[in-house]
Amino acid sequence: MLCHDLAAALSRKRPSPLSRGKPEIWACAIVYTLGQVNFLFDKSQTPHMRADELCTAFGVSKSSAANKAKVISGMFGMGPFEPRWCLPSLMDNNPLVWMLEVNGLIVDVRTLPRAVQEMAYQQGLIPYIPADRKD
Repeated sequence: MLCHDLAAALSRKRPSPLSRGKPEIWACAIVYTLGQVNFLFDKSQTPHMRADELCTAFGVSKSSAANKAKVISGMFGMGPFEPRWCLPSLMDNNPLVWMLEVNGLIVDVRTLPRAVQEMAYQQGLIPYIPADRKD
């Protein structure tokens, strides 16, 4: 779903970068970019895959995919733990999702009273109320 959302976001850019270049390179670059955000290339994570293996699966060179991935991540300001592009399975452990500024202090919203969490959720500041999360 994240790949679909990222491809859609790229297609809405004007001019769309997708209009230039091979579709298979862009497809690989989308997965490559989201893989970087979600630590796909980290051997200590499950699942994991080497970048060259990913590119081989798409039939493109690693340099082509990496170059397009750099364009994508720059275009959307994407980096590790980027909440908008984080896998749902990594959301619970993503510190950027849960840190909010309250009265000038950065706090972990999970440590605040439920009423505050509900307000943060209603304002779209957090993806769900932590206590309501069903595994």
